[in-house]
Amino acid sequence: MSEKEKMNVNTAPAVDTSTGTAEDVEAIMKKYDRESNTRIWEGVPKKVVRYLLAAFALLMVYMNLFANWDERVRRSLFVGIVIILSFLVYPAKKGSTKKNHIPIYDIVLMVLGAGAYFYFVINFKTIIGHATRISQLEVIVGIIGILVLAETCRRVVGIPILCVATVFIGYAFYSGLGAGRAFPQVLKSIVYNLFYTTSGVIGTPIGVCSTYIALFILFGAFLEATGISEFFIQLANSLAGASTGGPAKVAVISSALCGMVSGSSVGNTVTTGSVTIPLMKKTGYKGEFAGAVEAAASTGGQIMPPIMGAAAFLMAEMVGVQYSEIAMRAIFPALLYFTGIFITVHLEAKRLGLKGIAKEDLPKFVPLFIRQGYLLIPLVALVAMVMMGYTMSRSAVIATLLAILVSIPNKSTRMNPTRFVNALETGGKNTLSVAVACGIAGIIAGVVTMTGLGQILISAIVSVAGDRVIIALFLTMLTCIVLGMGVPTTANYIIMATTCAPILVNGMGINKIAANMFVFYFGIVADITPPVALAAYAGSAIAKSNPMKTALNASRLAIAAFIVPYIFAFNPAMLFIDADVVQVVIIIVTSLVGLTGVAGGLEGYMVTNMNPIQRILAVVGGLCLIIPGTVTDLAGIAIVGASVVWQLADKKKRAAA
Repeated sequence: MSEKEKMNVNTAPAVDTSTGTAEDVEAIMKKYDRESNTRIWEGVPKKVVRYLLAAFALLMVYMNLFANWDERVRRSLFVGIVIILSFLVYPAKKGSTKKNHIPIYDIVLMVLGAGAYFYFVINFKTIIGHATRISQLEVIVGIIGILVLAETCRRVVGIPILCVATVFIGYAFYSGLGAGRAFPQVLKSIVYNLFYTTSGVIGTPIGVCSTYIALFILFGAFLEATGISEFFIQLANSLAGASTGGPAKVAVISSALCGMVSGSSVGNTVTTGSVTIPLMKKTGYKGEFAGAVEAAASTGGQIMPPIMGAAAFLMAEMVGVQYSEIAMRAIFPALLYFTGIFITVHLEAKRLGLKGIAKEDLPKFVPLFIRQGYLLIPLVALVAMVMMGYTMSRSAVIATLLAILVSIPNKSTRMNPTRFVNALETGGKNTLSVAVACGIAGIIAGVVTMTGLGQILISAIVSVAGDRVIIALFLTMLTCIVLGMGVPTTANYIIMATTCAPILVNGMGINKIAANMFVFYFGIVADITPPVALAAYAGSAIAKSNPMKTALNASRLAIAAFIVPYIFAFNPAMLFIDADVVQVVIIIVTSLVGLTGVAGGLEGYMVTNMNPIQRILAVVGGLCLIIPGTVTDLAGIAIVGASVVWQLADKKKRAAA
C-alpha cells in the first residue's frame, strides 16, 4: 500500500459523528411530510379520536370478512369515514399548536363532505335508478363530496397530486364543452361519472385500498408492535456487522427487511436510520453518504417481495393477475437494486479503509434466530397462504392474528389491551393518507376513462417516439419522477398505470407486467430524487448532513433503480417472463457483474482508486453486461475486464513506488 493510501486509511475515521436527535427528525418531518402534521389532542378528546381510529380499523376487518354490502355502498361509506377521521387528525395548516381545538369551519366541511358520501349510501337504490338522470340536488351533493375530498387531500397528502387532478378535470370540461354541449350538461356528466360510478372516486383504487391495502396496513401495524424491526436490525448486524464497512451493510439489509413490511420509505428511514446512521458515521462514513445509504435502502423496501408496499396490490388488480405472481416476478429486480447499493457501500468502505464492528459486540446469528426467529411466523404464513390460494383479505387477517400470538412470549411486546388498541389506532391512522390519495387518483383515472384521454396520449407519444421504444420509456420515466415528487407511491402508481403504462403496452408493445413494473419503480425513486426527496431529507435530518447532497448520493446509490426497469422493459426475461432456467441464470450472473462495474465506476474505486478513463470503461462495460444478449455480455466482460486489469497494474506500480 502506498503512503498516500495509508494516510487515507489513517485519517478516514476523523469525521463529524454528530447525529440528529428525535426532535430534529420530528421537526424536518413536520416541515416536509404532510402526514406528520397532526392536531394536538389531550385528555378525553385524545381518547375519543384514538378509539375512533381503532374502531375504523375493526370496521375494515368486518367489511371485508363478514359484510355483504354492494361494492358502491361499501366504498362510499369507507370514503365518508376517512374524511371524518382525516379532519379530526389533520389541521388546515402546518404547525398548528392549539390543543383540543377544531375550528367551526373544519366541522362544517367535515360534516358536509362525509354527509355527501353517506347521502349516496342511504339513497343508493334511488340514485342508481336515476342512472345518468341525476337531480340538481344530487349534482350539488357530488360537487361537495369531490371538493371536500380535495381539501382533505391537501391536508393529508399535499398539493402536487391536487394540481394533477385539477388539470385532468379541466381537460374533462374542455373536452365536453369542445364537443358543443352546454355547461350544465357537461357538469352533470362529470359529477355523475366521478362521484356516482365506480369509474371515479369510488373506483378501483378505493376498492383495492378498502380491502387489501387497509388490511395489510393493519397487519403491518401489528407486526411492528411485535418488535420485528429491532429483530431485523439485530439479524442484519449478525450477518454483516463485522464485515468491511459493516454498519452501512447492516443499514441495507435491515431497511430491505423493515421496508417491505412498512411500505413507507420515510417511515423506514426514520425507524432504522436512527440506529444505523449514527453507527455509519462512527465507522467513518460521511454524513451525506450515511443518510443516503439509509434513504436509498429504505425506499427500495417498497419493491422488496413479498409485501412490496401497498402499490403491489393495486398492480395485481390493474394487470389482472394474482398478487403472488407480481411478488414472484419482482424478486430479481429487487435483489439487483439492493445488491447495487450493497456493492457501492462495500467499495466506499474499501476506498476509505473502513472496518466493521467488533465481533464480540455483535449478536450471534444462530442464538438470535433460535431466540427470536418465531417473529417471522406471520410473514411466512402470509406468503404461504397467498401461494395456497387464500383470499388476500383472509390471509392478511389470519397473519395479523398470528402477529398477536407471536407477541406473547416477549413481555415488552406482549399484546395487552393497551398495545392492541395502539396497533389498531396506528393501522387506522396509516390508512387515511393512502385512502385519500387513492380517492384523488381515482378521479384522474375516471377522467382518462370518461374522455378517452388514454388513447389520445398513446397516439401523441407514438407520434413523437415513432418506433423508438427508448424515447417512450425515457419520457415515461421523467413523467413518473416528476409526478412522484411529493405524491405517495400508491397514488403515483395509479396515475401512471392509467396514463403511461397503456402507452407502453398498446403503443410500444411492451409486456403488460413489465410496463406496470416500470412505472412502479420510477414512482418509488421519486422519494430520493432531487429536488423533492423526502426520504433523503429524513436521512439527512438524522445524519446532520446537507439534504441536497444526501439526495444526490442516494440517487447514485440507487443507480440500479434507474437502469433495471429499462432492461426488463426491453427483455422481460428478467421478470421470469418467457425465459427458461438457463436464460435466468445467465441474466442473474451477468447483471450482478455488470452492477459491480457500474457501481465501481460511479464510486471511483474497484481494485484501487480509478482514473476517469477507467471509471468510464467500468460503467460502459457494466451497462453492456446488464443488457441481456450474448454480444453485449461478451463486450461487457471485455470492457470491465480491461478496466480491472488496468487497475491491477496501477496498484502494482503504486505498491512498488
